[in-house]
Amino acid sequence: MNGLRAVIVCLVIACVTAVSSAAAVTPGDAAVPPSWTVLPVPAAAPPVTVSDLAARGPGEAWATGYEQATNGLRPILYRWDDTAWSRDTTFPGTGEPGWLGKVQFVGKEAWIFHNRAGNGEILRRSAGGWSTVPLPQTLWTYQDFTAVQGGAWVVGEDDTGLKVLHYDGSGWTAQAAPDDVLFLMGITARTATDAWAWADTSDGTGVLRWDGTAWRDAKVPLPPNSNVHTILLEPSGRVTIGGSRYVDGVARTYLMTWTGHGAWHTTYPPLGDTYTECMVRGPDGALWLPVRSDRAFQSKYARIAGPHTTFSYGPERTNAIDVKPRALASTGLSLLSFGTVEIYGSKPNLMSERLGG
Repeated sequence: MNGLRAVIVCLVIACVTAVSSAAAVTPGDAAVPPSWTVLPVPAAAPPVTVSDLAARGPGEAWATGYEQATNGLRPILYRWDDTAWSRDTTFPGTGEPGWLGKVQFVGKEAWIFHNRAGNGEILRRSAGGWSTVPLPQTLWTYQDFTAVQGGAWVVGEDDTGLKVLHYDGSGWTAQAAPDDVLFLMGITARTATDAWAWADTSDGTGVLRWDGTAWRDAKVPLPPNSNVHTILLEPSGRVTIGGSRYVDGVARTYLMTWTGHGAWHTTYPPLGDTYTECMVRGPDGALWLPVRSDRAFQSKYARIAGPHTTFSYGPERTNAIDVKPRALASTGLSLLSFGTVEIYGSKPNLMSERLGG
């Protein structure tokens, strides 16, 4: 009898241990929640607008935008060196009216689009300092810019309509878009012979692809009644498109992925009407993007890994009434965000946060 009682007690202990272990570790919840930290940023003249953030690795990231000066908008440029943010005021036109846009890395150089008092140019930062590549003509609207080894594009409009300007390293040419394209909303490239753009066409939103010879319809089966916010190209050949689909007047975020062959795969992560322009591939292999926060004093980020979407918050900020990360970049083992924060009683100024590192 005593032997039987001992067996029963052992079984009970084993069952309790198994249940406790199962409760402590559940699929998808085993990882420690992400922890974001504040990175101080030298102030600019508020209100400040952030355009872009890009990183080459842990020791080099650039953030661009513009501040409000007495004579209008004035460009701002910040550099991250893996230790701190500092403001760069050495680039050509730093004190002139204008703004800075997208940052791209070409070889060992950083290329940045610069609207300099209405005229477009590309700033190039090398080991020897700054230089510029002026555009061949002035446009009414400079919509987007991208650059890779051997090629760069600027898209916009002038008084004659749509313009696609291409730089091959020695000079500029104008490229023709398909006849049904009304406006190009964005452009990105993987190589000099593999560039993608999203457009407003006579049939709605469309995606174009440059193959080194011409711009053609990429035949992407976008969801009906949708638009495109961004296209993420990766060295592996994977393409991810982010945008919104409108159903009964309500926007719903969608993601489309393509491995380089086969069919496109469309998902609708629980992101509401989040604008996906800032979406990046994180060091952990997941997609990351800032989302509208339900807490005025904290930023909020979404992590999308396959069918799973999780959220994390930035640090609490005293007296903050609006914390808005505007751009994300992967720096190897960490994520950087750059944006604005509005403290009660003041205008929006700059903020930055880091995950990992």
